[in-house]
Amino acid sequence: MRKILMYAVLATISLAACKKDQSSTQPAGEVKADWTSDNSTNNYTSKAYSPYTVFNNVWGSGYGYQSIWANNGNNWGIWSNHPNTSGIKSYPNSERKVQRLLSSLNSLTSHYDVTVPADGSWGADYDVWTNNDKYEIMLWMNYRGNVGPIASAYPNGVAQINVANKSVGGHTWNIYKGPVNANGKQVFSFLRTSNSLVGDVNIKDIMNYLRNDLQWIGNETIDRVQFGFEVTSTAGGRDHRVNNYTVSFN
Repeated sequence: MRKILMYAVLATISLAACKKDQSSTQPAGEVKADWTSDNSTNNYTSKAYSPYTVFNNVWGSGYGYQSIWANNGNNWGIWSNHPNTSGIKSYPNSERKVQRLLSSLNSLTSHYDVTVPADGSWGADYDVWTNNDKYEIMLWMNYRGNVGPIASAYPNGVAQINVANKSVGGHTWNIYKGPVNANGKQVFSFLRTSNSLVGDVNIKDIMNYLRNDLQWIGNETIDRVQFGFEVTSTAGGRDHRVNNYTVSFN
């Protein structure tokens, strides 16, 4: 009886060690998910969880492997192994359509709660798009490594801050105005002055600040709100998880 029990214990230890070893090279093996996919055959797989849609969205030059899992549009994550080179490799995200004129919105808010790795190069960011993608408003909630905003000027190789330490939308930001590209799109980047893992952001207040105070935009139609991870490097494999994400408007 003691021998059988000893074998059972050893088997349990061996299985646990095997799982631990596997998790160091494979994506989130113990995550129970409604949907999983990866970029081995398609870089742009997606799953609709009305009113959200989750996208894997691997698009940058020199990308590596990336898998995605989701239980719904509010709880999802990725495991990625992108090489330690410059340039964005992917932006996996969850998106909610808004498609309302800014002036017609009484409120537009979002909640985020993420788990991120301690190394690599990436950002946990919102992308707020106006109609026809004329403007892209990026809200950098948490970021590390070799990443930075698109900006109009880079004196001495450093992005120029247009507005420093501005408190709006429930957070304090450094704000960068990017150039208009060949397609007529302009990027405005709000980089939080300290990293955050969980919180709420008042997106309407930020859009009104862009319109009324900075006068960088007009009374635009807010097309969609995305939140996800802009990944540059996760060499060796890293997890990013969205524990909870919501977008609300009326």
